[in-house]
Amino acid sequence: MQPMDMRGLSPAPVTAFTRDGEIDHKANAKLAKWLVSMEGVKSLVILGHAGEGTFLTEEERLALIHTYVEAVDGAVPIIAGITGEGTKVAAEEARKCKAAGATGALVYPNHGWLRFGFQKGAPQDRYKAIWQESGLQCILFQYPDATKASYDLDTQLAIATQEGVVATKNGVRNMKRWYVEIPELKKANPKLQVLSCHDEWLLPTMFDVDGLLVGYGNIAPELLIDLIKAGKAQDYPEARKIFERLLPVTRAVYHRGSHMEGTVALKLGLVHRGILDHATIREPLKSLGEKAEAEIFAAFDAAGIGRVDRLLAAE
Repeated sequence: MQPMDMRGLSPAPVTAFTRDGEIDHKANAKLAKWLVSMEGVKSLVILGHAGEGTFLTEEERLALIHTYVEAVDGAVPIIAGITGEGTKVAAEEARKCKAAGATGALVYPNHGWLRFGFQKGAPQDRYKAIWQESGLQCILFQYPDATKASYDLDTQLAIATQEGVVATKNGVRNMKRWYVEIPELKKANPKLQVLSCHDEWLLPTMFDVDGLLVGYGNIAPELLIDLIKAGKAQDYPEARKIFERLLPVTRAVYHRGSHMEGTVALKLGLVHRGILDHATIREPLKSLGEKAEAEIFAAFDAAGIGRVDRLLAAE
């Protein structure tokens, strides 16, 4: 197996809908082509939280994979969020995603674990079953420390050293754990690619990672690519400069009442940049209202992040 190279930016694109709520395949292809046009984008991760993946039918999810695979035309791998509850269900979901053209799997925890916690060994078996059933390269997804689905270090180490696991998307949001656990993961598997997903406060994690796997990659990929470069160069002043420029957008998109509101805000950001024509979402997401929309647009203006004219001119 040749592992996916994720040492850069891996955006987690939103899913574009028509105004009447159906998947807009043309708009999704446009977003995909824009993102992969930038050097430094290493993969596209669809069907996750930012992509409203659990709000789509199975038929819609597989059709969206086809659209993305065709749009990127081999430029980068397409990674599918695997969210099925049971281990057998998730493995079958992964098999179908592989048949549709996906290369990798961002493996979500069984969502029952968020409330009740997990039994020892169950997460490892979930990854093993997905890999064996589908052959999709797996990304270990570390949930926030505040949830009961955040894996302890022993569980992470067991998953990170399993066949088929090539990266970890870490969103633990507890820097005490980050500074202890990330070095241990790298020691156990030096080839493991470490990806931060701390959208709302990226700067503290930028100097320890191979890349970013973030919904934020939808709206400001150019600056995030520069932020990754600064982090890898251990250039704190440059990273801080980029972080400060992004801060109005970070606050408008991610410092909200619920992280789920970030998906709605991402779509509004893409409208402001000229990638999407409108920010249609699916229930249970709700509109943020005109006041929030104006705040988000003003934040982009304050950060000097404007319309994507070169893409629009090429249409």
